[in-house]
Amino acid sequence: MAINMTCLLGRVSRDPDIKYTQDQKCVARFGLALDRGKKNGESLGADFPNIVAFGKTAEIIERYVTKGNQIAIVGHIHTDSYEKDGRKIYTTDIVADRVELLAKNDKGEQKLPTGFEALSGEDIPF
Repeated sequence: MAINMTCLLGRVSRDPDIKYTQDQKCVARFGLALDRGKKNGESLGADFPNIVAFGKTAEIIERYVTKGNQIAIVGHIHTDSYEKDGRKIYTTDIVADRVELLAKNDKGEQKLPTGFEALSGEDIPF
């Protein structure tokens, strides 16, 4: 048995691109900046995976998520390929099954639904 599950904590690196399919299903795409940490006091850099969400999850992202927000994502890895100009292009995305808004963006803004409490870094159990 194989399990395809990922949990990520990072900052939204670009405002979500929102589109609707012909049957009005919401699709949200955005980048997430993931800090690799430090070694000997020096940054090891960051990774920037592409995130995609569908349906209700995408609608929540459309309403409340902007560049700079700190969020946690539980999802799975999805790989695909397509042809472009006679070349095969391979893609890897993280499909967000669940998104939690954690903190304000760099501008101090926080677009949270009424009654939703943001978590600080100390509140995260992992």
